[in-house]
Amino acid sequence: MTSPVLLSLISGVFIAGAAAYVGTLMLSRKMAVVAGPLGHLALPGAALALIYGFSLSLGAFPFVVLGILVMWRLEIKTKLQMEALAAIVFATGVGVAFLFLPIDKAEAALIGDISHVGIDATIATVILSSGACFAIWRSYSQIMLINIQEDLAKTEGVNVKLYNLIYLLSIAVIVALGVALVGGLMTAALVAIPAAAARNVSRTLFQYGLASGAFGIMAAVVGIMVSVFTRLPAGPLVIITSAVIFSATVPAAKAWT
Repeated sequence: MTSPVLLSLISGVFIAGAAAYVGTLMLSRKMAVVAGPLGHLALPGAALALIYGFSLSLGAFPFVVLGILVMWRLEIKTKLQMEALAAIVFATGVGVAFLFLPIDKAEAALIGDISHVGIDATIATVILSSGACFAIWRSYSQIMLINIQEDLAKTEGVNVKLYNLIYLLSIAVIVALGVALVGGLMTAALVAIPAAAARNVSRTLFQYGLASGAFGIMAAVVGIMVSVFTRLPAGPLVIITSAVIFSATVPAAKAWT
C-alpha cells in the first residue's frame, strides 16, 4: 500500500511546481491576482465535492473552466481588462459557494487538504499538471510576445485568441489542482510568490522558469513535511514557506540593481 505521505508529496510537488512555472507568465502579464478570483470560483465545486465525498480538484475543475471560458469570451466581446472580469467572477463564485458550502467542512475548501489524496487522484494530478506545463512550454515565446506587445504579436502571425485560450485553460487546470493543496483562498499566492522570488535571482528567461519551479517544489516539500510532524494544515505552511523563500531572495535582487 502506498504511503499517504508519499502521495501527498508527489501531488504537492507537481501542483506547486506547475503553478510556479505558469506563474512566471502570469507575473509578467500582471495577472497573478486573477488566480485568486478563480480559486474563489472553485469554491462552489469544492462545496459539492465535500457534500458528495469526491475530490476537491474534481469538483473545482468544471467551475474554473467555465469561469475561464466566460472571461475569455467577455474579454473579446467587451475589451474589459482581465482584472475587472476577474472581480465579477470572484463575486459570483463566493456568492454561489456560500449557498452550498457546509460550514462544518469549510476548512478543506478554504485552505486545502492534500493529506487524504488517493492514488487515482495523484496519477490524475501528475498527468494534468504535466500537461499544463507542456502546453505552456510549447507556447511560452508566443504568450510572452503577446504579454509584451499584442499588436506586434498579431503582425508576426501569432493567433492571439488561440494562445490566450491555451494560456487561460492551463491556468484553469493549475487553479483546480491547487485547491486541493492550498484551498480556494490562497491560489494566487501559489502562482505568484515563487515567480516573484525567481525574478529576484534570475537574469534569463530560462533561469526564471527553472528557479520558479524549483522554489515552488521546495515550498511544497517543506510545507507538507512540516504538516506531517506538526499536524498543522499543509496549505498555509506551503504559502508561509514560499514567503520565507521570497524574503531570502530579496538581498539578491538588491545586489543586482
